[in-house]
Amino acid sequence: MELNKIIETSNNNITITDEKGIILRSNREHWAIYDMQPDTYIGTSVYQLEKEGLLSPSINAIVLKEKKFTRIMQHTRTGRVVMSTGYPLFNKEGHLVRVISYSQDQTEIWKLQEQYEELQRKVKGYQTEVEDLREKELGHHSFIARSNQTQQILKTIQNVAKTDATILFLGPSGVGKSTFARALHNQSNRIKEPFIEVNCSTIPESLFESEIFGYEPGSFTGGNKQGRQGLIEQADSGTLFLDEIGELPLALQAKLLKVLQEKKIKRIGGKKERLINFRLIAATNQDLEKMVNEGKFRLDLYYRLNVIPIQIPSLLERKEDIPILIQHYLQKTNDKYQTLKKLHPSTYEVLTHYEWPGNIRELENLIERLILTIDEPAIYPKHLPLAITGAVEQNEDSSSFSIEQELNGKQDLKKTLEKIEIQLIAKAYKQCKTTYEMADYLGISQPSVIYKLKKYKEHL
Repeated sequence: MELNKIIETSNNNITITDEKGIILRSNREHWAIYDMQPDTYIGTSVYQLEKEGLLSPSINAIVLKEKKFTRIMQHTRTGRVVMSTGYPLFNKEGHLVRVISYSQDQTEIWKLQEQYEELQRKVKGYQTEVEDLREKELGHHSFIARSNQTQQILKTIQNVAKTDATILFLGPSGVGKSTFARALHNQSNRIKEPFIEVNCSTIPESLFESEIFGYEPGSFTGGNKQGRQGLIEQADSGTLFLDEIGELPLALQAKLLKVLQEKKIKRIGGKKERLINFRLIAATNQDLEKMVNEGKFRLDLYYRLNVIPIQIPSLLERKEDIPILIQHYLQKTNDKYQTLKKLHPSTYEVLTHYEWPGNIRELENLIERLILTIDEPAIYPKHLPLAITGAVEQNEDSSSFSIEQELNGKQDLKKTLEKIEIQLIAKAYKQCKTTYEMADYLGISQPSVIYKLKKYKEHL
């Protein structure tokens, strides 16, 4: 009576069979999920039910065959999914005499799982579409960005691109100001119109006015007989990018300011003014505010340019970008010269710790030089210029933890080893992308890496 009551009142559907697979006991509700009448199962063979497709498959039959604990998922003819678990029961002689199985209807959970997986697939699809659209909108397929600083700059560019506000990019030489300017143009409504880039530091002052504003026929001896369209005119309906605008001569600053205010130009030797519709982007590596105070740059032009200033940090300030920039230019240069050169991991380590005073331009030039001048398929630290390897060694010597310094004071083995461990974990954390890479780098297990990252998280 007790056993029957336990089986009948159990939340788990219980079935007990003998050594031949004949059902001896089971709770009545159990068979509803199999679409069977509760009074028809006692004395029935599970092999027969399996043959008729009512149990697909039978957990009790599997346990009778394998003589060990088993768990399976069943699919009933009513379309339900059932998780069944079977346990063998042996007598004192070791013979299997009973099989006890428990069944739980998992249909709703299974459906929820399928819905969740379908939702995940849709979300992933949407994310891919969003990224594709964002790349098309940004137009920076070759733009490499991982650091928070660079991501924030790209977000700002995206926010202002559709406007005609004047943008002033500030930052040291080689940080990619012209690349950001082109990305801004490619997101703007003027993307199909010209993008005219003018480097103010490369045009001689004597020729600057004619280059910028153009000239009418006969204005110069030896000039084009038909006259010439200036760079500002070429930017009509598009974007005019004045790079290194801090080099613009004072005399031309006033003329440029007038053009910006009136959106009109007059060619040299001409009488007719032409309306010009362009969006201005400027860039400089100089402190324009300081130049204003020194009388080298017009205050009114500075205010006209400094509508939305965007500071581009040096490569040293966004070290997260260095590894992917190295990989990008390595692949780009290999494709350009049809080579298959690789950087040894130790070379990556040196390059990622170098401060790059010349920023991205220096990095790109170095990669190209190494690929063209090194005959070996792999590039090692020995192939790098002494200026780079020497600078990295000096920086590491000045910043690394010194055991000798620690031993000058009171010696605490546990704390000393912990400091060394923190340094090694921090180094691996910076160089590796995943905890598995860190584990391989450090020669420990991946769970140990996770434990140590949590332990030393405030030091990373």
